[in-house]
Amino acid sequence: MLDDTDRRLLRHLLAEPGLASADLAERAGVTPATAWRRIERLTEAGVIRGRHAVIDWRALGYAVEVSLRFTLDKTAPRAFDEFIAAARGVPEVTGIETFLGRVDVRLTVIARDMAHYQELYRSRILTLPHIAELEALMLVATIKDAGGLPV
Repeated sequence: MLDDTDRRLLRHLLAEPGLASADLAERAGVTPATAWRRIERLTEAGVIRGRHAVIDWRALGYAVEVSLRFTLDKTAPRAFDEFIAAARGVPEVTGIETFLGRVDVRLTVIARDMAHYQELYRSRILTLPHIAELEALMLVATIKDAGGLPV
C-alpha cells in the first residue's frame, strides 16, 4: 500500500506535523505538487487522520499525571455509558480508554499538584457512577511516547 515516497512523507509529518507543504516536499525529495497529491491520497485512505497540536500540559502548570484503572459494577445495564458520560465531564480527564479483561476503563487525569489531585480525586473521581474497584498509578517518567508507526 505504501511506497518509499509515502513513507518518507509520513516520517517527516510525524517528526514535524506543522511542517509547511513546500518544506515537507523538499525534505521528502519530491515536488510540492507530488507531496500535496500523496498527502491528499493518504488522508482520503484514512492513513492520515489529521494534524494535531501537541500541548505540553506540564508547561501549563500541571505537574501530576495519574492513570486510574476502573473495574465497573456491571449489574446496571448502562454502567459503561453512564460512567464514560460522567468522566467526559471532568475537565482534568485527558484520556478515556476501554478494555476487555479485569480492567474496564482507564482514565488519564492531570492536576496542578498533589493537593489539586487529592481534591479532584475526592470531589470528581470518587463520585463517578458504577465504580466497583479503582487502582491509581502515578506517572513518574515517560520513557517513550511515539505517536505513530515506524514507517
